[in-house]
Amino acid sequence: MHPHVSWILSRQAALAILLAVIAWVFASGSAAVSILIGGSIGILANLGYVLRAMRMSTGNDPLRQYRAQSAGEGLKFALTFAGFALVFWGYKDVAALPLFLGYASTFVIFWMALLKQR
Repeated sequence: MHPHVSWILSRQAALAILLAVIAWVFASGSAAVSILIGGSIGILANLGYVLRAMRMSTGNDPLRQYRAQSAGEGLKFALTFAGFALVFWGYKDVAALPLFLGYASTFVIFWMALLKQR
């Protein structure tokens, strides 16, 4: 796996864990678990995107690159949708705001990765 991808995924996991610890200390165990679940949905969706897009994007053909990115985005959307559906269907004690906070925290790392590139 590309070093930038590993950097992004590891920082996403670290941020989700940090937010869960903070939620556990200041809010509740349910909020902490919800943050971890939301972060996990984001991380797994991003991992699915990377694996799908990288597997399909060999060579320098722009059309092939576009299709690889589109397939990766499609898989990422499906994994995200399935993750949230499973959580709301199977985990009745979920705290919705912390769940979405954990998921949204994974996007913060993308901005950090862009700044790291500069």
